[in-house]
Formats: sequence, C-alpha cells, structure tokens
Amino acid sequence: MKILLTHPPQARAQYYGERSLNGLQALARVVLHESNDALDANGLIEAARDVDLIVADRLTEGRGEIFARLPKLRAFVRCAVDIRNIDVDAASAVGVLVTRAGPGFVASVTELALGYLVDLSRGISRATADYHSGRNPEIAMGRQLAGSRLGIIGYGNIGRHLAAVAQSLGMTVLAADPLATIDDSSIEHVSLDDLLGRADYVVCLAVANDDTENLIGHAAFSRMQPHAFFINLSRGNLVDETALASALRDNRIAGAAIDVGRARDQMPTPELAKLPNVIATPHIGGLTPPAIESQSLETVRQIEAIINGTIPVGAVNAGHWTRRS
Repeated sequence: MKILLTHPPQARAQYYGERSLNGLQALARVVLHESNDALDANGLIEAARDVDLIVADRLTEGRGEIFARLPKLRAFVRCAVDIRNIDVDAASAVGVLVTRAGPGFVASVTELALGYLVDLSRGISRATADYHSGRNPEIAMGRQLAGSRLGIIGYGNIGRHLAAVAQSLGMTVLAADPLATIDDSSIEHVSLDDLLGRADYVVCLAVANDDTENLIGHAAFSRMQPHAFFINLSRGNLVDETALASALRDNRIAGAAIDVGRARDQMPTPELAKLPNVIATPHIGGLTPPAIESQSLETVRQIEAIINGTIPVGAVNAGHWTRRS
C-alpha cells in the first residue's frame, strides 16, 4: 500500500505536522512531494501513478482527467473542508472515494474574528504601524463592543461559536441564514437585508458555493451603516471585491478585516489588502496547532478506515466507491 502526501515541504510542516505524518507512515509507505510548488494535474498524475491513496493539500486540484488516468487510485483524501476544486463526479464515475476533513478550526477562526473586532474598534494595528514607522499615531476615539450589534452571515459551526463569545461580551447578535434553525431566543434570526442595515459589525461566515458567489456586493455595502465594519473569514468568492474596494475608498463603510480573498490559496488580494482602512491577514484563521492537527489526524483515521475497507467519516461519495481493493 502506497500513499502520496501532496503537501510541499513548508506546507507539510505547517499544515500536516510530524505526528500526523508518523501516523500515515505507520499505516503504509508514504511518498512525499518535495517540490515547493503545488502539483498541477499533470504533475499529480505523474506523482501518483503507482499509489493507492492520495492525501491532498488544499491547493492540489482533483481535476476530472486525473481519476481515469490513475487506475490504481482508491481514494482522494482532502486535508481540508473545502473540496470545490475536486471533481467528485469524475471520481465517482471510476469508483474513487473522495473524503474531506471536518471543521476542526472553529475555535481558532472565532478567536481571529474576536481579534478583528477589537482591532477595528480600537485601531491597534494602525497605531502600531505608525509607531513602527516613526510617526505619531492619531489619538482617536475607539468603540466598545458591549452594547453594539454583531451581524453574522452564515450560522454554522463558527457562527454559533462566535455568537456565544459575542454575547458574553455584551453584544447583541443578529444572524442571517435561510437554512439554519436558531433555537437561542436571544439571537435574532433576520433577513440578510435587515442584518446589513442594523449591524455595527458584519461578519461573513457563509458557505461558498454557486448560490453564494458574490453574495456581498454593491447592493449589500450600500445597505450597511457608514460606521459599520465588514469582516470576511469564509471565502473570497462570497464578496465582490470591486464593490468592497469602492465602499472602502468612498468611506461608505468604516473599514474591513479580511483573512480570505481571490488571490492564490484564498488569500486577500494585495490591491484590496493595502487600503488604509483594511486589516488583512494571509488566510491564517485555522493556522494554529490544535486546528491543523485536528484535520491532519482526521486524514490518518480516514486512511486507516479505507485500508480496512470501511467507509470513513468525511466520505462524500461513499455510494460510488467501488475501488476498495
């Protein structure tokens, strides 16, 4: 049994870790991808020509053409939640199992959201940058989170966790999610338009799919209050970046904090990130040891189940898995 781990060396150190790698190596022979560049389709076909299982980083695409050209491949295991760049139908057509990792990053992303809320309200990074540059920072009136309204778009695992944290700080929570059931009577379940018009802080945590592409655009930013801040911790696809840049440049909203965007690896677009009323981080929401290890160790458990011929937690096309051996 042979496994290909597609993470480049730096990504392997940060996003997979020694403990999980040791776990894989205890199960089968592991082939490591040693180039610093992500594998493209041809590179993946060549690297995985004689392997049984692929454990893939989030940049390695599972394009349709690879599955038919890898007749030995039994499963494509993604070490991430987002599998939009995997052609699941093509995998299913030839009997290859596709799996995804669970959201082990809920606490980590929630804590970054809290950091954004405080920084946007008090200008911490702005003042620090002024001091580092030898400038005297502006002494500006800050905002208090207690008593303000937090609007959460997408009431999933992170949204629920963030709501509880915000309430503990004395914030009123509004949530917009047409597919969610909200049992907590202290949280207002509202429409997206209502949330945008009332929230002092808008946090985008919706799932990225075809229906939510450019969910937040010119119309959404025009509904927000001029003093409101926008935060995106989900995916760049949810936001029309031209509309966001326009709203920021024209001061139609007070500012934004972004950990994601439409640049490579879902990072913020540099042109947007450099605006003076933007706080940007390079897609680090889930980059903490507990979050990373949660997902990487899950792939080890999935591989063990697959080797034993059982369907692992996280399988997305179990009914089409015919290459079990």
